[in-house]
Amino acid sequence: MADIQTVVVGAGVIGLAIARHLARRGHEVLVLEAEGAIGQHTSSRNSQVIHAGIYYAPGSAQQRLCLRGKAMLYDYCASRHVGHARCGKLTVAPEGRADELSALVMRGQANGVDDLYVISAAELRELEPAVAGAGAMVSPSSGIVDAPGLMLSLLGEAEGAGAALALNAPLLRVRPLADGFEIDVGGEDFTLRCRNLVNAAALGAWDVARSITGFDPALVPTRNLAKGSYFSYAGKSPFSTLIYPMPQVGSLGLHSVLDLGGGVKFGPNMEWVDQVDYTVDPALRPDFEAAIRAYWPDLPDSALQPESAGVRPRIWGPGDAKQEFVFQGEEAHGIKGLVQLFGFESPGLTACLAIGEHVGGMLAN
Repeated sequence: MADIQTVVVGAGVIGLAIARHLARRGHEVLVLEAEGAIGQHTSSRNSQVIHAGIYYAPGSAQQRLCLRGKAMLYDYCASRHVGHARCGKLTVAPEGRADELSALVMRGQANGVDDLYVISAAELRELEPAVAGAGAMVSPSSGIVDAPGLMLSLLGEAEGAGAALALNAPLLRVRPLADGFEIDVGGEDFTLRCRNLVNAAALGAWDVARSITGFDPALVPTRNLAKGSYFSYAGKSPFSTLIYPMPQVGSLGLHSVLDLGGGVKFGPNMEWVDQVDYTVDPALRPDFEAAIRAYWPDLPDSALQPESAGVRPRIWGPGDAKQEFVFQGEEAHGIKGLVQLFGFESPGLTACLAIGEHVGGMLAN
């Protein structure tokens, strides 16, 4: 039976960032991944946007980790040659709503985002001729990142510091011990012991929590699934920056998503679902076209094609107040060495390096 200091469950961008941080700190780390490759779910099925940190509650973990993570991520990508672009973002106000833009700027400033400013309709036309609107808020520090490339870089640095990755290795059962955990792993069917256990399994975090013998089920939050679909545009992007509509409750709306090759897709929409399903319904096209034409009126007919979908693991559901993601450490459940992460969606990609650092601070050794 193998003895490992720290097991991280989940090889998405957050799990890999945690493994990298811990390995570089001197931990012996094993990452368990149920799939046959890294980052197959939430980490690779999103907008790949580096968020500025405008909309999170001031003082919240999301706000603090987003701001720190954004700075860390830009530095990391630049120094490791991971594909990224500080392309900026425009939040476009339709007719009659331009006066709301100043309030968005103030909201961002309250969160420490101090580079936001408002431009007029004329300035918007000059900056982005294809975009129609009564004005816009400019966010210069927003950007995009090659998420698969980032994950490969994080994995390479984790392994370089001594961490190991086990693919096709689903966690089956966890038995807490006096000084750690005994874990049954599927695939090759083996059992190991570890001192620390980090549940960073994203969509699978709830299954991992329920596999822990004796863990109080009341401490496992309700899992709600929010699906977002994307449609791609067959042509070069008409925009040089990210284009967002005014924010909605629980969603930033159907925005343009630039890629590093000059293409563009649009999304995500948001629908509550009961199961993980990555198919994109072509019947959504008319809704997408109508939403996009609110800021890009010259979108050609039949130019959108179903592209991809992602599912966000949320701890809040329809009719609930929006909640931030949750870190559960020993103070929450009384089990030394156990850290669980629930509801990690946006800005998880932006904040991944800061999240790794934060989880490292939750583990004594």
